[in-house]
Amino acid sequence: MTGRTPRLSRLRRAVPESRAGRPVEARGAKPRRRGTQPKVVALGGGMGLSASLAALRRITGDLTAVVTVADDGGSSGRLRDELGVLPPGDLRKALAALCGDDDWGQTWARVIQHRFHSKGDLHDHAVGNLLIVALWEQLGDHVQALDLVGKLLGAHGRVLPMSAVPLELQALVKGHDPDRPEDVDTIRGQANVALTPGEVQSVHVVPHDPPAVPEAVAAVRDADWVVLGPGSWFSSVIPHLLVPDLLDALIETKARRVLSLNLAPQPGETEGFSPQRHLEVLGRHAPKLALDVVLADEAAVPDRDVLTEAAKRLGAAVELAPVARTDGTPRHDPELLAAAYDRIFRMHGRIGPWR
Repeated sequence: MTGRTPRLSRLRRAVPESRAGRPVEARGAKPRRRGTQPKVVALGGGMGLSASLAALRRITGDLTAVVTVADDGGSSGRLRDELGVLPPGDLRKALAALCGDDDWGQTWARVIQHRFHSKGDLHDHAVGNLLIVALWEQLGDHVQALDLVGKLLGAHGRVLPMSAVPLELQALVKGHDPDRPEDVDTIRGQANVALTPGEVQSVHVVPHDPPAVPEAVAAVRDADWVVLGPGSWFSSVIPHLLVPDLLDALIETKARRVLSLNLAPQPGETEGFSPQRHLEVLGRHAPKLALDVVLADEAAVPDRDVLTEAAKRLGAAVELAPVARTDGTPRHDPELLAAAYDRIFRMHGRIGPWR
């Protein structure tokens, strides 16, 4: 989006200074000295990225989320179709995950996640989606608008879109039609890809050479750590590798790279996938991308040796840790995940203070 309005300075003055304080130390994490916090960039979308951000904000105050912009379902899809804007839903979820645990942060997290229920046009729209889109229209700048929302919320980090244009996700799926199990069909749209029957062979985005947001590229290049995943593998994780400038930054950055695996395969796009299969398909989409660490829940890995071999082919070591909630659902526990990230950053990071 381009153009500025006189409202920009007035809006900035109207928002109080961020209430975000120091990051909350994770359970089991050792306190860090002041000035030693790593610069961390987390890439993904949806609930997977939210889980990672909720963990990472507990161990660093220098955190940037880079979010997919291919969503075409629900409230985001309607706003995208009606107004031609980036889909705001995953950006909203990332901002909510970065809200603090104090009353201010939790109140705003609930507000922006709140959905209207009516028989009219507002039904199922999220408040945060409308707020983000309104500020895009007011300010004419994606990044400044998201920074302003983050300041209002007291977010413990920054949220950026991965591309400056809305993307269409397309997947080649084998056996999408059960009557033609050997045929490969093209499935269009993130919402459809996420729930598609059949075996996803590969994904790509339209336009095929989308522009990356410069601030996102700069954040990746300047990071100490880059975290990719967890999340919907083909519709939230791999799309970051399909933006050329962002992929180049991921390949060329001096940051160390962590891939965080899901707790279970997802019905539809990764049904029946083993942990190592996730690595294989990621490697096929970005063969030049090397990793440093693959993080997995120890209970979700039936064969550590096989996963270790798959990780080695990407240049990575495997770290197993209990990171799942104890209620039996395939969801990450933010404190356990934070402790796992903290341990990885210490064990595999540079010696001495963070730059």
